Parts: sequence; structure tokens; C-alpha cells
Amino acid sequence: MPETTAGAVAKRLIKIREEGGAVALGRVLTLVIVADESDVEESVDAANDASREHPCRILVIAPAKGSVTNRLDAEIRVGGDAGASEVIVLRPSPVLAEHPDTLIMALLLPDAPIVAWWPSEFPASPSTDLIGQMAKIRITDSMRCADPLEALKTLRSNHRPGDIDLAWTRVTVWRGLLAAALDQPPYESVTEAVVAGDLAHPSVDLLAAWIAQRLKCTVSIERNHAANAITKVVLRRKSGDIALVRPDGRIATLSQPGQPDHRIALPVRELRECLSEELRRLDPDEVYGEVLAKGLARVEASQ
Repeated sequence: MPETTAGAVAKRLIKIREEGGAVALGRVLTLVIVADESDVEESVDAANDASREHPCRILVIAPAKGSVTNRLDAEIRVGGDAGASEVIVLRPSPVLAEHPDTLIMALLLPDAPIVAWWPSEFPASPSTDLIGQMAKIRITDSMRCADPLEALKTLRSNHRPGDIDLAWTRVTVWRGLLAAALDQPPYESVTEAVVAGDLAHPSVDLLAAWIAQRLKCTVSIERNHAANAITKVVLRRKSGDIALVRPDGRIATLSQPGQPDHRIALPVRELRECLSEELRRLDPDEVYGEVLAKGLARVEASQ
């Protein structure tokens, strides 16, 4: 739909539903994706996969760079290539893109929560962004930014309840495995911990910060240019170390004193898995907020 309006897109959606039988019934949320053109297809694919668990309307705002006229081009996808969702891709000119909230107002599902997602670069303060102010949950991905660790610092400075970063979601399984290991005898305190991984992967810092905040111990980070995300966590205790090691990004080995080693499938989580997990929550992650505010400072103090 070249040179259109949001109102015209909304009317076209109604017509498509009437003619083809595609309905919005059962949609549980509106997912608003603010992306560069280069990120659109990957983001929509991930959202479509997630929509099979969380049926939604997907609104993509991809500003058309270089356009000098005030125009809005739109694309509607329904049916097989849209998963269990309706996908509307809006490509506004730079001037129209300055007011993205007005572009999507006519396209929001009534009485459904709004989730905002920035697949790569994101505003310095997602909660005060025009789209962020409308959203119940605001999803970022510091790992996909040009400077991931600097992006993590920005998130820490401007965090508000409802903000979440997919770099944190990527460590969910690691946190579960480590917590389960510590829940077994002899229930000793951890005196020191080591987290190793990719040189600039923010998940390494977030996992280290979670350990430091939860266990109140010194945590050091070992960074490796050739690492694949997180490669190792060692928790030091009086009776011996607990070590969770994943050198290849697929299979991890869990070693504990007095027990045989356990091999565990622990592949690097895909984007669709992380997005689906956050759409499942739809409430503020208080632990993430605590890790950002306090845990990172503990790790910095111990380096």
C-alpha cells in the first residue's frame, strides 16, 4: 500500500478479515517493533514464531531512510507467512517517523497490552520514548547493538520497571542450572565465582552480576575473543568447585564434588526463544532490575 495512511491500513485489515476469514479474535497483545530496514525480516520471523504461542498483532515501524517526501508506505501480511498473527509493516518517511505513536494508534488492538521491541539500537530511555510510553513491557537487545557493553550501561542508567533486555533472557537456563546445583548438599556458601565468555557479550556481565548479587561473593570475569557467548561458570566452595562449562556453545558439562559429571544440552538460545519467554511474562522483572542496579556495581567493584 504505497502512499497510504494508518486509517486506510486499518480499513484494509477489516476488509481482509471479511473477505478471507482472517480474524483478530484471540489476539492477546500488540507487539510494536521499531527496527531498521535491515532488521525487519529477521525480527518478523522471530515474532511470527513467538506468535504461535502468543497470538498477536505485529506492527513494524521501519523508517524509510533518505526519503524527502512526507509519505507512508505499508505492507500487510496475514495467513501462512504471518504465523498466528497479523503483520503490518509501516515504512514512514523521516518526518512522519518522528511521531510513531500517531502512526500506530489506529492499528492497536483494543483492550490488549502493548509490548515494544527494539531488535538492535534502542532509545537511551525506552520508558520515555514515544512508543515506550504506550507499552506495558519494553524489550531491548543490548547484544545486537554496535557497542553492547556501553548499551548495557545505558540500560542501567535509565532502567524503569517494565524494561527488559534479551541479553538477560539468554541466561535464564544458566541461572536455573546453577540454582539447582546450589540447592543440593552440602549447602555451603560460595566464596568466589568466575564467569568466562565472549569479550563483549552483555550476558556474561549480567550472569556475573546475578551471582554477585544473589550470593554476595566476589565475581571475576574472564573475557575471550574467540568465545561463543558464555563458556564457563565456576562457583568456589570449601568442599570443592561447582563448574558449568560449555566450550562449544552446544553441550555443557556440570561438575560437582562427589558426583559424576553430567552432560547437558545447553545451546545458545535463539532470538525467537528469548522473545517468546518475555511475551509469556508481560510483567516487570524485579530480579533483572536488581541485577542492573546493584549486581553490576558489585562486579565492577571486584574487578
